[in-house]
Amino acid sequence: MTPAATATADDAVLDDPFRLRLLDGLAASIAERGYRASTVADVVRHARTSKRTFYDQFASKEECFLELLGSDNERLGECIAAAVDPEADWHEQIRQAVEAYVGHIESRPAITLSWIRELPSLGAAARPVQRRGLQLLSSLLIDLSASPGFQRAALPPLTAPLAVILLGGLRELTALAVEDGKPVRGIVEPAVDASIALLGPRQ
Repeated sequence: MTPAATATADDAVLDDPFRLRLLDGLAASIAERGYRASTVADVVRHARTSKRTFYDQFASKEECFLELLGSDNERLGECIAAAVDPEADWHEQIRQAVEAYVGHIESRPAITLSWIRELPSLGAAARPVQRRGLQLLSSLLIDLSASPGFQRAALPPLTAPLAVILLGGLRELTALAVEDGKPVRGIVEPAVDASIALLGPRQ
């Protein structure tokens, strides 16, 4: 999938109910069997449609997977942005963002784990989705750190390198919790502490 195709993923979903059903079908199959074990037959079974319909929409299971993850990442960004009150104290904004992140992960842990562990195995095909996801969330964090709540505390906006470090650590912490079968909510406090350390006063 090209970056342009990824950028129009949400429009395609909204315009075609069959496409949305197939994406939901893949999400259900990933929750049931994992991405690697899932087949197109599994996807259409969950979507209650046909292989012909699948191939009318997607060239392969991989293309469907990439669109699913790109769409899910955008929803994550929307959830975080909607949950944070830019006028709140900066500590509270961090907690609001982390709580929104965890809430999204709790609703679809298998999708999150497949993003973290299985997407990289797709190689070059995965890079546009990975880069777009990282840029989207990094930009979101940088924007949030420039909010009135942060400005009142005289804190500088988060830099792009620090945003990447924060997101990378959060990703691994999330993956460990999901892989070990531990409640994802258990990462809230360490994630808040790490975020405060990176976003707080810096020399």
